[in-house]
Amino acid sequence: MFTRSQTRTSAPWPPLLLGSNLVFNIGFYAVVPFLALFLRDDMLLSGWAIGLVLGLRTFSQQGMFLLGGALSDRFGARIVILCGCVVRIAGYLLLGLSDTLTPVILGACLTGIGGALFSPSIEALLAQAGTHSEKAGKRSRAEWFALSAVCAELGAVLGPLLGSLLSGYGFQPVALAGSGLFMAALVVLFFTLPAAPKRAAELKMVPWWETFRQPRFVAFIVAYSAYLFSYNQLYLALPVELRRAGGGEQDLGPLFVLASVLVIVLQMPLARFSRRMGARIILPAGFLLLSSAFAAVAMFAWTVPPEGWMRLLPSVLLITLLTVGQMLIVPVGMDLIPRFAGQHNLGAHYGALSSMGGIAVLAGNFLLGGLLDDALVPSPGAVIPWLALAAVPFLSALAMWRICRQLPPPAI
Repeated sequence: MFTRSQTRTSAPWPPLLLGSNLVFNIGFYAVVPFLALFLRDDMLLSGWAIGLVLGLRTFSQQGMFLLGGALSDRFGARIVILCGCVVRIAGYLLLGLSDTLTPVILGACLTGIGGALFSPSIEALLAQAGTHSEKAGKRSRAEWFALSAVCAELGAVLGPLLGSLLSGYGFQPVALAGSGLFMAALVVLFFTLPAAPKRAAELKMVPWWETFRQPRFVAFIVAYSAYLFSYNQLYLALPVELRRAGGGEQDLGPLFVLASVLVIVLQMPLARFSRRMGARIILPAGFLLLSSAFAAVAMFAWTVPPEGWMRLLPSVLLITLLTVGQMLIVPVGMDLIPRFAGQHNLGAHYGALSSMGGIAVLAGNFLLGGLLDDALVPSPGAVIPWLALAAVPFLSALAMWRICRQLPPPAI
């Protein structure tokens, strides 16, 4: 997160954006993966209530991305990113200092709103930097997004480890530690983020709602939303499977480290492979992998878990297949957004992509969260929730196959 002084008034410096993802993910993964366990074990909430709270948290972030992206287009990325850090700090403080449900829900929503402010701004800046790089014959825009994913996963390695180290003290000290990390990030970013060019205020902005007057783009983000819904199940459904297998909080950290190691090792090779194969093949294949992750757990859900490490095999399969699917989907999907947007309102387009995902998570968690109570113990009925989860990305795979046949040409 360090850069030279002249970047304050120059074009975005990609390593600064990558470093921001690193730190933000440390703060995120140190807290959020443990929230479901806190709600179930300490606050004694049922599955549907936990799904609703986690859905509200995700919707507050992903569902508000459109607003965050529009604000970034209007006022510049720097001020919006800094405001996002302040809001997330407030949310973590509420989680760390509250012991009743209402302020916990409010804190969870504030953490999401903070992310809704800073994430689309960083994505838009990275898309701009990647476009310049690709025009110069250097690293492609998709490869910059892949590198961003690698840096984010480095944070996702350290985050759960930090959370696991503090988990013995309870969830709330973990939340307070997360707030301290974002306070440090706020200070560094205040001095290092580039200011918005003065000419940006003179540009005539296309209204953000024009984003939704593109039928193919709307179809794309609806289908893409199954990715965020599926990956969000690491926070809702994975703890359920761990409970069925006799595992617990201590197993979450190593499983998230596994996901991060996979991304760090495989993301760049898979990004190059995806570029050769093209979106028409990669996006449907990625969503099929997401579907297979839930189908794999369904194969074990009705059985009594074995002793030893083999009890974690379904969780390992879930993590692995979801992560590989993510590595295929995200760089390609992010790279397609400028092809829909051209050079107009990139922040709003990235915000719309994430907002639709937030809607999918809120609706899906509310509708399917209660079903997961049936998966807490081995039984034939425990298979049904996992098959229902598998159906969502499977339908998106079919939709992506159709949408990608008529993609707009690259706008480079």
